[in-house]
Amino acid sequence: MSSDIEIQGTCAPGFAKVRDAFAANFADGKEVGASFALAVEGEIVVDLWGGFADAARTRPWQSDTLINTYSTTKGMAATVVGVLADAGLIDYDARVADYWPEFAAAGKQNVTVAQLLSHQAGICGPRERVEMADLYDWD
Repeated sequence: MSSDIEIQGTCAPGFAKVRDAFAANFADGKEVGASFALAVEGEIVVDLWGGFADAARTRPWQSDTLINTYSTTKGMAATVVGVLADAGLIDYDARVADYWPEFAAAGKQNVTVAQLLSHQAGICGPRERVEMADLYDWD
């Protein structure tokens, strides 16, 4: 592991392997900075961070460092929808608007759950330009 990376945060008993796996991400020097939290039954059992918040490695990663997550939610969203489908609570062939009526606005009334999840709904992004500063301004 890179000697200049200090892993900070907390790890409940029984979750030491999570801390080890998190630290291992920094071993080859390709990971610049990261954070990870895990809740079990509503209780935070792992809350870790380490590395740097910039590519120059001058600003240490803090517990409240803001980042863009881009596509990292896709796997989680697909898993959640899969569990809901398995339980019969959502149908891939149903219209999204059947579950979320407001989604039907602007001509999206016939988009199915499957189309939305597979990026076939024709929704490509925001109409107005989003500046990087806006992504970090939570006010």
